Amino acid sequence: MDHADRVISGLSSMATRPVLAELSAHIRLAHGLPVRFEAAGGVEIARRVREGAEADLLVLAEGALTVLEKEGHLLAGTARPLWISQVVAAVPAGSPVPALETEADLRTVLESARSIAYSTGPSGTALVALIGRLGLADALAGRLVQAPPGVPAGSLLSGGRADLAFQQHSELMDLPGVVVAGPLPGDTAISSTFGGGVLASASQPRRALEVLGLLGSDESAVTARARGMRAYCA
Repeated sequence: MDHADRVISGLSSMATRPVLAELSAHIRLAHGLPVRFEAAGGVEIARRVREGAEADLLVLAEGALTVLEKEGHLLAGTARPLWISQVVAAVPAGSPVPALETEADLRTVLESARSIAYSTGPSGTALVALIGRLGLADALAGRLVQAPPGVPAGSLLSGGRADLAFQQHSELMDLPGVVVAGPLPGDTAISSTFGGGVLASASQPRRALEVLGLLGSDESAVTARARGMRAYCA
């Protein structure tokens, strides 16, 4: 196989899987760069990188990416922020969609929920911290259900295990049986920044860096917005 035809391989968290799938297809067609991402839970991807997974590109939440860069798993100077994703609340399809205009609305939604699903990723960590700030940690302790790594929190809604879920918009917006109620209001809003970098183990670092630049381009920002994210610079 000619070097130019070799697939540029990437690893990513589940939150960015929809946008990366669409952008990978576009980059192949428009720029002649074949790229394919494999997605899993962010914790799982970080573990695989530390254990020497062979890939060219990495796309993860910014905090995890920074740690891996400090540990020497990324080529120096290649890490960059790409997109910002809002955490949203969702309910099962057919349920009343709650108002989320104010912090009082959010409190009501949380306190009235029978079971609240959240993720293992940065959105889940931020949600637990928010519940603590709202003084609801004790009241909700028995109602929080963490989705397994790599499993959308919204799937617990359609499966009947929860009646309220919080996760990145990109992971909830297209799930069957799930209705997005909206982002968290005002000062309770939660957002996560996702970034990318070239892995130190990359076999095609130059081409991987070219793909990374395309992922962060203005052209890609349109696709990211359609997939529930916005460009970091926007």
